[in-house]
Amino acid sequence: MTGFSDAARMASEALRDLFPPTPLQRNDHLSVRYGADIWLKREDLTPVRSYKLRGAFAAMRKVLATDPAHGHFVCASAGNHAQGMAYACRHFGVKGTIFMPVTTPQQKIDKTRVFGGDSIEIRLVGDYFDQTLSAAQRFCAEVDAHFLSPFDDPDVIEGQASVGVEILDQLGTPPDLVILPVGGGGLAAGVTGFMAEEAPRSGFRFVEPAGGASLAAAVAAGEPVTLKRVNSFVDGAAVARIGAEPFARLQGVRAEHILAAPEDRVCITMLEMLNVEGIVLEPAGALSVDVLPELAGDIRGKTVVCVTSGGNFDFERLPEVKERAQRYAGLKKYFILRMPQRPGALREFLSMLGPEDDIARFEYLKKSARNFGSVLIGIETKAADNFSELTRKLDEAAFSYRDITDDEALAEFLI
Repeated sequence: MTGFSDAARMASEALRDLFPPTPLQRNDHLSVRYGADIWLKREDLTPVRSYKLRGAFAAMRKVLATDPAHGHFVCASAGNHAQGMAYACRHFGVKGTIFMPVTTPQQKIDKTRVFGGDSIEIRLVGDYFDQTLSAAQRFCAEVDAHFLSPFDDPDVIEGQASVGVEILDQLGTPPDLVILPVGGGGLAAGVTGFMAEEAPRSGFRFVEPAGGASLAAAVAAGEPVTLKRVNSFVDGAAVARIGAEPFARLQGVRAEHILAAPEDRVCITMLEMLNVEGIVLEPAGALSVDVLPELAGDIRGKTVVCVTSGGNFDFERLPEVKERAQRYAGLKKYFILRMPQRPGALREFLSMLGPEDDIARFEYLKKSARNFGSVLIGIETKAADNFSELTRKLDEAAFSYRDITDDEALAEFLI
């Protein structure tokens, strides 16, 4: 009977029909910073700029090997899985029907269509992913097609394990630590399953977005649970419920080995990798690098592999990423200021700003009051400590203000 590592190696070998192994690159910038030997497994450099192609290809290959006539595949996805399946459908010359939410950005729809060509049909159904998924599964049953899950499928997991195969082959020796992003769990289950057989002394850390920590919730409960709320910013890993099949392979993971990356902090990492290294990562692709500061004391002198899982980043989101990064770093704040309705009040306020402070937003919210007017004001600065000086001056001058930077409800409506 073929073991999991042998199956993963066969999947990896078969993938060479599509693309060569993705680079495993030593990163000097990060290695110097942390006093470690840090390598990036560049899954953002596959033909579809994510590892998802591996699992889609592996699963489709096995289905077609056992039933060549079963040439219709269906999936529900708004992102990387859709593109991976589309690419694989074109490679195998089979039909694919891809369901996407109506709200999917046109850029993602267009890229999926390019990868799939005439082999695929895209159907836009539902405002939310749950509606899209239900429609895809109903359609799949009606036409007797094969539903291709993004992560909850043994064959998909086997394909994702090829990342681990390449890491060992390229590094030439087992790493001390592999840092893996986690969404539905397919990548983590595949790589850990392979390494358990081939490099049992290698350790792992698992990184989830703070607003979608489905693995941590499942480990705490002893079974997969559905999160009541998910922050969708890290869209490639924001999953409300980890897959049953991946969790069955990951349930021995220790809770302290699961890390949560705040969405806004991930933005700082994305900008640093872009500006310093010239590497374009999507939010999920930056997760493994983002937690390095938390692990600094543990990784010194060790060989560490960070899997950068994807680079499908729409640059129209760059202003949002910069905004989130500035707010997390304390370099940008928003206030609601009660401005006295008297001559010179605005000039008085402006005089309180320091030489490194800039007004990024100024908007009257209420002009009808006789004595005061409410103003929404956004301020950028070059050092977070500058805000302490500003608020001290505001307090001394008896200006009434409220910092709403971290007020989720107000920020959503006003900012």
